[in-house]
Amino acid sequence: MTAHTIKLAAHPLCPYVQRSTILLQEKNIPYERVNIDLDNPPDWFLKISPLGRVPLMIVDAHTALFESAVICEYLDEITPGSLHAADPLEKAFERSWIEFGSAMLGTIWDFYTAPDREAYNARQQELKDKLILLEAQLKSGPFFSGNEFHIVDAVYGPVFRYFDVFEKFVERDLFSGLPKVNHWRQALAQRESVQKAVGTDYAERLLDFVVQQQGYMGECIKDQRASLKIA
Repeated sequence: MTAHTIKLAAHPLCPYVQRSTILLQEKNIPYERVNIDLDNPPDWFLKISPLGRVPLMIVDAHTALFESAVICEYLDEITPGSLHAADPLEKAFERSWIEFGSAMLGTIWDFYTAPDREAYNARQQELKDKLILLEAQLKSGPFFSGNEFHIVDAVYGPVFRYFDVFEKFVERDLFSGLPKVNHWRQALAQRESVQKAVGTDYAERLLDFVVQQQGYMGECIKDQRASLKIA
C-alpha cells in the first residue's frame, strides 16, 4: 500500500474525475476529495493547475498531477497488481479504446447540448455508431477484456452512467441490439467503485446542468419534469 497522502481536486459531474476516483477505490488508496467550483476556482487551485481543470491530484502536499490518464497510470503503478492487461499488445489495445472512450465523451457533450432536434438526432446516430464499434470489440465479459476489471472499464463506467440518467427523459433505443455492450454496462453499474464515484445527487445535478445548456435535450427534460410536476 502506498504511504503517500492524496488530495483530489474534483467536480461532482466530471467524468474524468470519476475515472480517478474509481481507480482510488479499486486500489484501496485513502484520499481527500475537494470539489472545485470551476466557474470561480480558488486561487490555490489556479496556482497549481496549469490547465485550470479537474481532476488535479496533489501528492504528499506538494506535487500536483493533472490529466486523468496520467493520474490513473500513477495510481496503478504505485500499488500492487496492475489494472492493465499483462500482455503488452493487449495493454496497448486497451489503451487505444481508452482514447475511444474519451472521444465518446465529446460526442455525449454534443448530444446533450445539441441546439435542435436535427442536431440531436445526428449526435444520437454518432453515439449509436460508436456503440456498434464497441460491441465488435467485446469478449464474453463481464468486462472489456473478460473477467478482470481494468482501467479501460473505469473509463466507460462514467460514459454509461450518462445514459442511466438520460434514458428516463429521452429515447431508449441507443443500446438496442447490443447484447455485449448491455452486459458490460450492467456489470459496471453494479461495481461498487463505479457507484461510489459520484454523489447521491449526481442525477439531479446532471439534469439541472443539461437544462442550463438550453438545448433540445434540456427542453425535453423540462417538459418531462413539468408533466411529473418536478421543479
